[in-house]
Order: sequence, then structure tokens, then C-alpha cells
Amino acid sequence: MDPKTVNRWLKGRIPYPRHRWAIADLLQVDEADLWPDIPQHRRAISKDVHAVYAHRWAVPHNIWRRLFEGGVREIGILTYSGLFLAEDTGMIHLLAARARAGAKVRILLGDPDSSEVATRGAEEGIGPDVMAARIKNALTLYRPLQEVEGVEVRLHRTVLYNSLYRADDELLVNVHAYGTPAAQAPVIHLRADEEGAAGTYLASFERIWATASHVASSAMR
Repeated sequence: MDPKTVNRWLKGRIPYPRHRWAIADLLQVDEADLWPDIPQHRRAISKDVHAVYAHRWAVPHNIWRRLFEGGVREIGILTYSGLFLAEDTGMIHLLAARARAGAKVRILLGDPDSSEVATRGAEEGIGPDVMAARIKNALTLYRPLQEVEGVEVRLHRTVLYNSLYRADDELLVNVHAYGTPAAQAPVIHLRADEEGAAGTYLASFERIWATASHVASSAMR
């Protein structure tokens, strides 16, 4: 940024949202810690619901890191491709580190050859081939995790109403909407309590995991 612009921020002018998010991400803090008086994309609602983000892309990167860094017992990822995570080399290293420290890491991706993946690709307007290619790319990028004890990747053939990202007692739910890319859809931050609002999502994860197929080593090359 132009130093003059930054100087105006220091004098009290509030930056545009994209600049606030970038600064908060850089400093590894929440936007509200720096600008507590502005309307937030994240609002505390109840003891179960920590926050609601208007879009997945609006979730600060440090929130994703905090989520998975806090996974001591279990980390779970359920999505179609989740390519935004797979492309983050730091995130791959983090998942490997958590697994080596004793956390059970389970990753569920869509089966690229399934009709459900093809349908989702068509609904998002990118086409079935592109969606399948994204999953194959994600599998390739997850390759370093293949030999890490405690990490397992499976493929599912289900219609996903939500993508789920769980670490111990925290859960991010990316709500899917017809015709809307997952990155544009809202995210709900929940406490992963079996008896609370998150219980339904956790049960869904387990049902899908039980029916998913193991990934052959050749699929991740």
C-alpha cells in the first residue's frame, strides 16, 4: 500500500474490508481485535455458534490455522475437493505435524468418478470434468500425508449439503447452496459438542466415513 494510505489508517481512518482482512491475517489476530467498532462478518450468537461468516473466502487464514493447530485428538475434513487447503503447503505440514503428535486425521474427498461429483460440478457452473480434476489435484497435493501414521484419506460418493472441517471441539460448517461455489457460501463456526447443534454434522461425517472407500496409493500420484 501507499505509505500515505497507511498513515491515514494510523490516524483513524478505517481501511476497506479486504485490507482489514489482510492486516488481521498478517498479524494473526481477529479483525475485531484491531477495529472493534465496525460491523463484523463474524458475530457471537450462542454458546454453540461462535461465528457466522458470509462467505468461506471471508474466513481469515489464521482461523483455519488456529482450528487445525488445536486438533489434539482428532481432525476431520469432509468436502468434495477442498483444494484451497490442499494447495496450502503450510497446511499440509500442519496436518502432518498434528498426526505425528497423536491426532487422528481423517480426510474425505469426493470420488472423482462419481455421478455426485459430476452433478456438483455442473451445479457450480464449472463442469463435471473441472470438479473431478480439482479432486485429483487435491489427492496429488495430499501425497506427502500418505506415509504419515495417523492420516487416512477416503473417497465418498454422497451428495454433500455441507463441507465440514473439525478439530477436537471446534467445527467449521461450509453451507452449500445450489448453483453457488463453496467459496462463496457461508461458514458457521460451531462448538463440536455431540449434544449441541454440531452433533448432526458430526454424525453425518461418521456415516459418510463408514461408507467411503479407501484411496489406493496410485490415486495419489
